[in-house]
Amino acid sequence: MRALVLACVALLACVAPLAAPPVAAAASAEVAALQVALRARGHYAGPVDGLHGPGTAAAIRAAQRRAGIGVDGIAGPLTRRALGRLGRPPYGSRVLRAPAVGWDVSMLQFLLAFRGFPSGPFDGVLGARTTGAIVRFQASRGLVRDGIAGPATQAAARSAARRVPIPLRRPMPYRATDRFGPRGGRFHTGLDFPAPAGTPVRAAAYGCVKYAGNAGDGYGIVVTLGHGSGLTTAYAHLSRAAVRPGACVGTGAVIGYVGSTGYSTGPHLHFEARINGAAVDPAPALVG
Repeated sequence: MRALVLACVALLACVAPLAAPPVAAAASAEVAALQVALRARGHYAGPVDGLHGPGTAAAIRAAQRRAGIGVDGIAGPLTRRALGRLGRPPYGSRVLRAPAVGWDVSMLQFLLAFRGFPSGPFDGVLGARTTGAIVRFQASRGLVRDGIAGPATQAAARSAARRVPIPLRRPMPYRATDRFGPRGGRFHTGLDFPAPAGTPVRAAAYGCVKYAGNAGDGYGIVVTLGHGSGLTTAYAHLSRAAVRPGACVGTGAVIGYVGSTGYSTGPHLHFEARINGAAVDPAPALVG
């Protein structure tokens, strides 16, 4: 009987809509959409990170008090209705195309970012940048590239994120600080390794140089290596590159030196991994 009661309690905890978890959880697109809606109503000023922390819980209660509904800190149907057009409709309930606005758009923006195609701030508005991200995501998954998120595109966005298929050596013996995921008002697509200017940067795996030079897009001087099967790694904000396009290098070979070129606030390496153009979190693949 005790086991049955515990199982029922666990089931209720699973189905309760957006209740604050007892322990830290992975980023959730549902929670991110909630944070977008709460922020638009002036209740939430924290990051849209998909993590249900104290700030999100307090914002839910503030929204409930303003709406004159039960204050329980859980974003149920009444609370979402009180959040207006960004509190509905649920993800997967309609085809999404510009200029759609809503909870489902916020979720799609968050999912696309974690699948490697961020489109700017999470705001629940499907504009030109989100449409472009949809097209790039569709191309990476072999879907029709129409910029419209129908059932196939929305299902693909909810599928598991891709992982780097090979081990990657750390490009330098320093600890990464800024990691893959939401950061402030944007999405960080790699790892940052603060290091003294001039520190050698090493290839994370055997590969051939696809690009070496000033990218002119905020990355500054960057080296991009191709590793086969659509996998590339990029090393940005370098002071200078030590390789040329077409050259093939082994794991650990020096390919450049730490700098602060492009959009950078100080010497560091921005390190990315991509699969078919989609940014992928490189941290789980790092060794050494």
